[in-house]
Amino acid sequence: MEATCERAVQIGLPGLAFTEHADFTPWPVGPGDHLPGQWSSLVIDGMLVPPPLDLAGYRECLERCRLRFPELRILSGVELGEPHWHQAVAGTLLRDGSFDRVLASVHSVTIGPVTAEVSQFLADSDPAVTTRAYLAEAAALVSQFGPFDVLAHIDYPVRSWPSAAKPFDPLDFQEEYRHVLRLLARAGKALEVNTTVPLHPQILAWWREDGGQAITFASDAHSPDRLAAGFAEAVRVAETAGFGAGKDPLGLWHRT
Repeated sequence: MEATCERAVQIGLPGLAFTEHADFTPWPVGPGDHLPGQWSSLVIDGMLVPPPLDLAGYRECLERCRLRFPELRILSGVELGEPHWHQAVAGTLLRDGSFDRVLASVHSVTIGPVTAEVSQFLADSDPAVTTRAYLAEAAALVSQFGPFDVLAHIDYPVRSWPSAAKPFDPLDFQEEYRHVLRLLARAGKALEVNTTVPLHPQILAWWREDGGQAITFASDAHSPDRLAAGFAEAVRVAETAGFGAGKDPLGLWHRT
């Protein structure tokens, strides 16, 4: 976190949010799956079991960063994976954490009898089926879980899109995307513009057309060198879609 703050100062960012992952859904791990070395201890009976968020350690590091980098506005945050499946534990974490920003996301879906991380289905199944399952789960999240501010990476399947498949086109999933976006707008939430894979401009245009009021930018930087990567192009796309910077206390961009 401190190295990321150093990078923020270096590139001239006025502030940033550390939205630490809090995943609750176990993922099946096959014999051919390659995991980072530090994850091997998390595999129990063929399932990768996410550890609980070390809230005390997170807070300690956050305060250390705030003391060392007073010129930065450093927000606390969390990204909840499938919180609508884990309402009790997610609610307890939010109560104890008092985060400045709460993201909700979908990383896992259920297709048939199997629940797994989205990329596992994309590797073995029709990507259109997986994408529709993902968007259906995103709609369920928005409908069933209220205490969050931002829906993260609505285009998550695109990150693992099979090279041999037909290229991703949001128009193939217009009905499903717009259903999620309408629910999100009706709930008064913000949409994340995640630059890990540039968000397709069509999705951002639909967000505005369907009543979306606010967006936030995320580089999903799991290393300091990726902080704010792709932001220049994301800002251009957001402004073209009719969103602009203002004086929002949490740094959200609103429709202009």
